[in-house]
Amino acid sequence: MNKKIVINDITYELIENYRNAFNKEEFESKYTDYFYDFDYVLGDYSYELLRLKGFYAKNSSKVKDYNDIDNFKMYLSRECSYGCRYFLIKKVK
Repeated sequence: MNKKIVINDITYELIENYRNAFNKEEFESKYTDYFYDFDYVLGDYSYELLRLKGFYAKNSSKVKDYNDIDNFKMYLSRECSYGCRYFLIKKVK
């Protein structure tokens, strides 16, 4: 997969695209400077609306259980619609 995405001069790599969820135009419409600091951004579609959630890499000083990338599958199962389309992008440093 490894598709590169550039938004606001930040480069991301698309690392998961479950059920072909990634849509660049829709992502750009929801993306704000709030997400600049995160190492990963998860986009999920619940009720056909895109929601974004930021996650940190395990080695980040800002990582907590709720925003640890190792827990993103748990977030999907607990906070998202069952079987929803989602994508995960990683910041390229």
